[in-house]
Amino acid sequence: MPKNRLLRYLPTRSEIRESKALRPVAHLLKDNDLWHFNRRSVSGSVFIGLFVAFLPVPMQMVIAALIAIGMRTNLPIAVAMVWITNPLTIPPMFYFSYRLGAWLLDMQTTVDAFEFSFEWLLDNLATIGYPLIFGSLVCGWVVGISGFVITRVLWRLHIIRRLKARREKRRRVRALKRARRAAAQGEAESDPPNRDLS
Repeated sequence: MPKNRLLRYLPTRSEIRESKALRPVAHLLKDNDLWHFNRRSVSGSVFIGLFVAFLPVPMQMVIAALIAIGMRTNLPIAVAMVWITNPLTIPPMFYFSYRLGAWLLDMQTTVDAFEFSFEWLLDNLATIGYPLIFGSLVCGWVVGISGFVITRVLWRLHIIRRLKARREKRRRVRALKRARRAAAQGEAESDPPNRDLS
C-alpha cells in the first residue's frame, strides 16, 4: 500500500497526543523517530501492535506505545495495529488462544465459550489463566512475526515495482530522444542544400 494512502488511515500526531489513553506518555512523543515511515520502523511497529493485540490485558494501546517508544519505531502504526482487538474480535481471539495454550500445555479445556465481561474473567481466571496467557503469547508472537515478514516482503515488492517503473520510464524517454534525433537527421539529409542562385 503506498505511503500516502496508508497515512490517510493512521492517526495524526495531534490525534495521538490528545488521546486520553496515551496521556501518561505524551511527553515522550517529541522524538522524530516515532513518526518515520521506513521499512524498519513500519515492520517493527506491525510486530509490536499485533503482538500486544493478543495480550489479554487492559490498556493495550499504552503498552504498544511504550514499546514503540522504547524501540523507536512508528508510533501511529503500533497503536493502530492494536485496534484489531475490539468487542467483536476479542472473544474468538482469546478463546482460540486459550484452546491453543491448553493444547500446547497438554491441559484439559474446561471452558467452552468466552464471555466478554470482567466478572466472568475473574470467576474463571484460576481455570483459564495459565493456558490463556501462554496461548496468547504464542499467538501474538506468531502473528507478530508473520506481520513483520509480510510487511518487509510487501515493502520490498513495492520498491522493486517502483524501480522497474522508473527504469521503464527512463528507457522510454531515451527511446523517444533517439527517435527524435533520428527523425531530425533524416530531415536534414532529405532536404537539398540551399544554393545561392544569384
